[in-house]
Amino acid sequence: MNNYKTMRSSGRARREFKNSIFIGYARHVENENEAKAFIKEIKELHADANHNVSAYIVKEGSSFALRYDDNGEPAGSSGKPVFKVLESKGLYNAAVVVTRYFGGIKLGFGGLSRAYRETAISAIEEAGTVEVFEEVRLRMRFGYPEIQKLKNLIEKYGRVEEEKYSDAVEFIFLVKKSFEEQFLEKLAKLTRNEVELERL
Repeated sequence: MNNYKTMRSSGRARREFKNSIFIGYARHVENENEAKAFIKEIKELHADANHNVSAYIVKEGSSFALRYDDNGEPAGSSGKPVFKVLESKGLYNAAVVVTRYFGGIKLGFGGLSRAYRETAISAIEEAGTVEVFEEVRLRMRFGYPEIQKLKNLIEKYGRVEEEKYSDAVEFIFLVKKSFEEQFLEKLAKLTRNEVELERL
């Protein structure tokens, strides 16, 4: 997965279904620990709520963590619909918690699923989504006359992070993973392989 969608910022939404109050929270997380900490934070914030239902999808390296929790609601009625929203929107490194304050009227399985799903969608829409590109980090050493043309090439495929100038020039830079092969081909042609290059 070279690029993926995630939450742009944090989102919060409040919905009401047959007197029950549903409050949704959506947030970008970097890893599973952050997802768990976010869920814990919302559970503590709404310790007096009847339920704090949660779901997250996290990608760390090549492994995935996929979890949902009904938190006392009928099995499959709440955590799974929230998880399905993340899945259908193609969101990764994203966590959602939907808090419910029971209003005295039972919603039934279908009603519950809809309420949790719609609240999750509202919170995610409030947060907004953004596309994230996976990048590779490289270090390159070369002579001073090459500076401008190499800088131009890097900026076409990524961005320079650090520049060091001594007897030679050293750039530490990021290239979008999906463009890495293309970049290396162009670099080889441009420099006839006369640069030192290493992947960090």
